[in-house]
Amino acid sequence: MSFGSTAERTIDMANIATFEKGTSQLLMGNEAIARGALEAGIGFAAAYPGTPSSEIIGSLAEVAKDAGIYVEWSINEKVALEAAAAAAFAGVRSIVAMKQNGLSVALDYLMGLALTGTRAGIVLVTCDDPGALSSTEEEDSRIVAKWACLPLLEPGTFQEEKDMTRWAYDLSEELKSVVLIRGVTRTSHARGDVEVGERVPPLRQAKFEPSNPLEFTSLPAPFKHLAANQKIDKAREIFESSPFNWYQGPDKPDLLIVTCGSGWFYSLEAVTALELEKSVGILKLGTTWPLPEKLVREHLSLAEEVLVVEEIDPFLEGNLKELVGEDPSAVGPIKFYGKRSGHIPVAGEINPDIVTAALARILDIEHRPVQPQYSQKALALTSQFTHGRMVGFCAGCPHRATFWSIKNAIKLDGRNGFVSGDIGCYSMAVGPAGYWQIKTMQSMGSGTGMACGFGKLAEFGFTQPVIAVCGDSTFYHATIPAIISGIYNRANFTLLVLDNSATAMTGFQPHPGTGRSAMGEPAPTVDIPTLCRALGVRVEETDPFDLTGTTDKLLDLMRDDGGVRVMVVKRECALVRARREKPAYKMRIDVERCLGESCGCSRLCSRVFQCPALMWDAEKGVAAIDSVLCAGCGVCADICPSGAIIRETA
Repeated sequence: MSFGSTAERTIDMANIATFEKGTSQLLMGNEAIARGALEAGIGFAAAYPGTPSSEIIGSLAEVAKDAGIYVEWSINEKVALEAAAAAAFAGVRSIVAMKQNGLSVALDYLMGLALTGTRAGIVLVTCDDPGALSSTEEEDSRIVAKWACLPLLEPGTFQEEKDMTRWAYDLSEELKSVVLIRGVTRTSHARGDVEVGERVPPLRQAKFEPSNPLEFTSLPAPFKHLAANQKIDKAREIFESSPFNWYQGPDKPDLLIVTCGSGWFYSLEAVTALELEKSVGILKLGTTWPLPEKLVREHLSLAEEVLVVEEIDPFLEGNLKELVGEDPSAVGPIKFYGKRSGHIPVAGEINPDIVTAALARILDIEHRPVQPQYSQKALALTSQFTHGRMVGFCAGCPHRATFWSIKNAIKLDGRNGFVSGDIGCYSMAVGPAGYWQIKTMQSMGSGTGMACGFGKLAEFGFTQPVIAVCGDSTFYHATIPAIISGIYNRANFTLLVLDNSATAMTGFQPHPGTGRSAMGEPAPTVDIPTLCRALGVRVEETDPFDLTGTTDKLLDLMRDDGGVRVMVVKRECALVRARREKPAYKMRIDVERCLGESCGCSRLCSRVFQCPALMWDAEKGVAAIDSVLCAGCGVCADICPSGAIIRETA
């Protein structure tokens, strides 16, 4: 075990494929995983972008040509896994990455692949998002490993993220199994020193040649299920001597911490802060399924009290208790603390303070990290300079204009219509950023799928207009089947495709509508209006910055009860456009015309429209524009009832 590297340290973030063996690089966790895959000799990489996993495939895409590998952004996570598995079946090592939500999309195929096995190594990296910092919900992906009989690795350091990924390919090929690597937001996006090894070139001769007709099928299922369990037994033996499991602390600790992943650093910091190095031990596990039973029992037998530190669910905690329950005499009586006992929160991220508080509570130690007087003074000082604000769309975002038109169209229609939504930047329309317009939001494509259901309720007295919204990337990912289902079943709803020409929420990755591939090469464009017209539905197109035109077209579509209708609302993401163009307009306030508090619904522009560039000058009692934030879209001039916002050609 080591915490740092004695190798020569360099900082060269330009190309992870060109790092020299033996140098130490400052890498993001996801970059370390990507480098580990290169050192393992991968030839194929696929994913659908999803924070916090996006940088893994993004890093590989940037160096694909230099490294001689193929990288793609697939249409969704299931297709990404299927494509990567095909490469592995043909003898090419592959990697596929996704966030926890994406694993649910890929799960149908993964369960079959777990029975099929593989030939060349294949690693599936799933990056969970404790606290749902960039997700609609937090999920713990680790249960899938136990469910599907797949080995699970959880890196706890930046060096491990690289080394564990490299090792996972040898493990995959020895077991002929997919190997899961699970990260979390903090390990994915933080940075640390990583000593890099030698990069191995990928296999250049792919060939698909099954040894028997059923080798790459999940049949016969009972036999292959038995084989999958036998692979887990073999993995357990291998894990007993894994270098990714270690213990730090006294020979016989008063309290043993068992942890994994992000919990390692948090536990180490907590023990150090309370000066408990001589009484508290830490067993850090990198191989969390299957558990290395001999190693775990050996350490559990040394302590009568055990604190389990992990994110998110009590996965490790439950497996430890299960192991102890099988043979209590092997370890003696143990009191477990963790999520079930309430010492570690059952939801959200953990941190060193949480672990420190848990240790102090268990060991009855008085610990006050900050004096109350200091906290009060700090709060008083910061409150003078910081102001709370709701999350919102960027200045110049086309989605703000779209939801303004949606709000007005629903009001003008007068039949209590509503919006069924899904996942993307526009998800913020569940709150004030989008004027509280989105009323349902669960998963990608679910807005349209739910509209299929709402749209068939007329026979039950349902009369409300239904508007589904999705983004362009989401359209390709998960919406097309729902549209077809709606057409086939004659559901009555209007779909708005909010096309901003990018997978904007996760880092502006390309998709089938952008005309370029993950590796920057020209690619065929799948045009959304053309595709929808080919399905036989009415299609309208509009620019969201044309508020009147968009509102009128939406009203007309809402009143056309002729099954599925589609309106493509197209305007490039403001952040993408700003990289190559200057603002179209220079905006200013005519203070003589501004009505201030008497305008509309009490400051319509700065309080209701909610563009971050629109401010309120309380001293002068008029609106103001932050010229640094303003994207010059000019939409605010159209919503000002007094004509006080002036747009001038830039």
